[in-house]
Parts: sequence; structure tokens; C-alpha cells
Amino acid sequence: MIRLANLTKDFPSPDGHPLRVLEGIDLLLPASASLAIEGPSGSGKSTLLGILAGLERPTEGRVEVAGVDLGTLTERQLAAFRARTLGFVFQAFHLLQHFSALQNVVIAAEIAGLPDPLPRSREALARVGLEDRLDHLPGQLSGGECQRVAIARAIVARPPVLLCDEPTGSLDPANAGKVFELILDLHRDLGTSLVLVTHDPALASRMEHRLRLERGRMVAA
Repeated sequence: MIRLANLTKDFPSPDGHPLRVLEGIDLLLPASASLAIEGPSGSGKSTLLGILAGLERPTEGRVEVAGVDLGTLTERQLAAFRARTLGFVFQAFHLLQHFSALQNVVIAAEIAGLPDPLPRSREALARVGLEDRLDHLPGQLSGGECQRVAIARAIVARPPVLLCDEPTGSLDPANAGKVFELILDLHRDLGTSLVLVTHDPALASRMEHRLRLERGRMVAA
């Protein structure tokens, strides 16, 4: 479950007055449900996702993810929480270029503290259809395959929450469709909560819940 209560986020500005990027955000997302966060550039979507991930602290309000109040955690505790509770998929793949597909996933499994990182990593790559690409470097893979490696890395610890920031934004239409369907299938199969930041109304319409932001405020989707 994800719960936000009266969430507000300010950033400092050159004139000394706080720049408010999010204001009065309330949300209750049940466990295993899906949510689209929509809005134009600069509306606060990525900031909100960063707060859900514990990468940003809100100025005001409460953030609860998977039963944990993030405001009560130290930075060290937040890092441990992210490793075991959250999976991330970004528009940019953020793969280690000199490591194979399997090694990229194994590193994530080790960070999450899994006792069996190698078999779990092989299983995750098989889930995304890359069991025959384990030893390939990112430079030897297509864009769609690189994003599949990134998805395998995100799910290897079977996190209860999957956060996706424009995961198909850098892909051609054919690969974008395949990757999006893969994310939906994994969300259903693994029972994760799925939060998707997107500019695409067609993708947003496939989510169970929708939250639209404009100038940092919630508006009707």
C-alpha cells in the first residue's frame, strides 16, 4: 500500500523564496494496484516519484510505502528499504556498460542481500525473455533488450513496489509496446504495486488508478 497525506515539496530558489513544486497531494493506493502519474513537463511527476522512492524528503506531509513511514527512517535505513522494497525502471537504462546482462542483475541481487543472487538473477532474466543473452554486454544488446535487463534488475528481489519513470520513452514504438506489456504482465504475475510516470494517455489508461499533476497540484485525470 502507498499512502500520501497532504504532501508538499519546496525547493530553494535564487531569490530566496521557496519554489513549491508539489502541494497538498493525497493518495491511497492499495497493495498490488497500479497507478499512472500524468502531467506536462515540470508538473512535479518525477519529484513525486523521487519522494515515493525516499530519494527526496517532503517539506510537509506523510509518506507511507509498504507499511513503512519513510519520515521515520534515517538515510542508511532508507537505502536498505529501497534495496529490499522498491524496484526501479527508468527511461535511461543505467546499465553498467562493462558488465554482462547477468552481472548487472547479480549486482542488484547482492545489494538487496539475496542469499542466492546468481540463480535468482538467471530466473529474472528468463522472466523477461533474455535467458540466451546472459553473457552479452549492454553494447551488444538492442534498446529493447537493454530495457528488459533493467526490468530484470528491478524485479530480481521481488519487491512489493515497482516504480517506473517513462520506461518506454527511449524506445521505438514496436519495442515500447512490448516492454510496456512485459511490465504489466510482471505486475500481475508478481503482485507488485506499480507506479508509472508517463506522458502517454494510452499507457495511463491501462492503469487501475490515475493521478494527474499540473503545477504541482492534483487535478482530475
